[in-house]
Amino acid sequence: MPCVDITVFISGLLFSLSLIVAIGAKNAYVLRQGARREHVGTVVVICAASEAVLIAAGVAGVGTAVSGSPSLLTFARAGGAALLLAYGALAARRALAGAETPVAMAGHGGSWRRVTAATLGFTWLNPAVYLDTLVLLGSVANAHPQSRWWFGAGAAAASAIWFLGLGRAARLLTPLLHRPQAQRLLDAFVAAVMTVTALRILPV
Repeated sequence: MPCVDITVFISGLLFSLSLIVAIGAKNAYVLRQGARREHVGTVVVICAASEAVLIAAGVAGVGTAVSGSPSLLTFARAGGAALLLAYGALAARRALAGAETPVAMAGHGGSWRRVTAATLGFTWLNPAVYLDTLVLLGSVANAHPQSRWWFGAGAAAASAIWFLGLGRAARLLTPLLHRPQAQRLLDAFVAAVMTVTALRILPV
């Protein structure tokens, strides 16, 4: 790696944040898990580590191969849409049914395996992630051929900062979730985000 290029590092950090901060399926899931305090550390680590791997692949030029394979993109879009619709349906059912007890009993919801599987799915079965990190971010990083890895490092740092901050900030919502109505509103929000995202990425 060339000598430190702080300007390119910051450019990568800011560019990555511009892609991440929009409310999407993964952000909505991290928000929910953070508010419920269910395996938040696991969710944050998986999200940040997965983003770092994808960013590294994009900087290395893998995005060119992905964008040149329509069948791979179609498969990813179909799988991602199915996952999002299924999770959205579950969230909608929770919102309509309500909760018998407050969510405040944090950590007693989904099992570690289920949360891990869901987090991996929202990351690796979401075609938007590939388009953003492998194709778009990778293309911008390679516009700085001598410092592209510093751009990638900045992007990975932004991802880690964002998911850690989102997970911790969501804990502030926990007191509100003592109210069953607030739980239902959160689940309704998650269901809406998941469904809208799924409809947007469905192959046509």
